[in-house]
Amino acid sequence: MDPASVRRVVEIVLEETARIPAASPGPCRCHGVPAACCPDRIRPVNDAGASRAGLQAGDVASLIDHTLLRPDATRADVEALCREAIAHGFAAVCVNPVWVPLARRLLSGAAPKVCTVVGFPLGASAADVKQYEARRAIFDGAQEVDMVLNVGALKSGDLHTVGRDIEAVVAACHEAGALCKVILETALLTDEEKVAACALAQAAGADFVKTSTGFGPGGATVEDVALMRRVVGGRMGVKAAGGIRDYRTLQAMVEAGATRIGASAGVRIVREAAGQPAAASGPAGC
Repeated sequence: MDPASVRRVVEIVLEETARIPAASPGPCRCHGVPAACCPDRIRPVNDAGASRAGLQAGDVASLIDHTLLRPDATRADVEALCREAIAHGFAAVCVNPVWVPLARRLLSGAAPKVCTVVGFPLGASAADVKQYEARRAIFDGAQEVDMVLNVGALKSGDLHTVGRDIEAVVAACHEAGALCKVILETALLTDEEKVAACALAQAAGADFVKTSTGFGPGGATVEDVALMRRVVGGRMGVKAAGGIRDYRTLQAMVEAGATRIGASAGVRIVREAAGQPAAASGPAGC
């Protein structure tokens, strides 16, 4: 990262951490989340385009990355995932890198994009390895890459290493016209670390910040989505992932500032949004 970017990250971290109360003031009465993260507090940002207030049933599918990241997923599972994505008009399918070529063939000419993961699920690979993973996945047909940042470096306070890690993958993605989403694994982080991660992702030029892998100790929360949206403003996407299994939860995430949802229960969610009986979704993802 260049000196100007480093200074800006430091400024953002200092500004935002100063807003985090030393002791929680308790939940707001309207949403039941910490007052600092109340969706009403960040409403001006959301109304500027970061969120979709008054979400219509027809909009729901276009927010969802239909996800299958289980290690035991089969070819038949991936084929079913892609058929569902086309039928329902999901934003993307998200699959492990080995399935990217198949997904790209199956989705050729269709609206859903092919998304894959890099440094997944631990984020503990070297930056140049993640960069190669991203380049190979894009060569195979990925149009969006969800990378796990270096969680250990972040928790060690080594922001320079975290920034370089993100920059390496962002560079590979943007050289090829692909989107880069940075997974924070929020359940492992303090609020201060979440702020720093968002600021670093923004400084590195990433397109989205994302809450979770779905394989960590916890998934997306309304509080984390609201905090991430507040830090990145309206200039980046926020993807909520992990534990989103019904329409009500999706609505809460969108209200808090999410512009993309990662879910393996996408079929169930769109059926609920349309008032249809919930049917068994396709193969479970993360």
